[in-house]
Amino acid sequence: MARILGVDIPRNKIMRIALRSLYGVGPKVAQEVLEKANVDALKSSNDLSEEEVNTIRMILEEQYTVEGDLRREVGLSIKRLKDMGCYRGVRHRRGLPVRGQRTHTNARTRKGKAVAIAGKKSIKSMK
Repeated sequence: MARILGVDIPRNKIMRIALRSLYGVGPKVAQEVLEKANVDALKSSNDLSEEEVNTIRMILEEQYTVEGDLRREVGLSIKRLKDMGCYRGVRHRRGLPVRGQRTHTNARTRKGKAVAIAGKKSIKSMK
C-alpha cells in the first residue's frame, strides 16, 4: 500500500480515483499530477513502483497545497472571519449555513438534529 503525505492510498483502485483520497486533491488535480509524473491514470494503485510514488509525492509537496497545510489554511480563514465578527463569521459561529441557503426548512446538515418545541398544544385539543 502506497503512502503519500501521511495518507494510505486505497488498494485496487485506478490512480486517478485513488489520489482523490488526499484532502485537497480532486479530479482535475489528480489528473494533472499523474500527467506531470508520467504515470498512467488507469494504472492500479497496487502496481505503483516506489519511484512513481516518490515522484507523485514530490509534485504534490512542491506545487499544490494539500492535506495538513490546506486544512490549517481553511481553519485559519474561518477563524479570521469569526474574529472579525462579519456576517459569514457569525454564521460559522452559530453553526448555520454560510452561503445564503434558506433555514426555515432544510439546513439539517448544518443545524443538527431537529428539536421539538414543548407546550405548543392548542386549547381546543385540551378539551
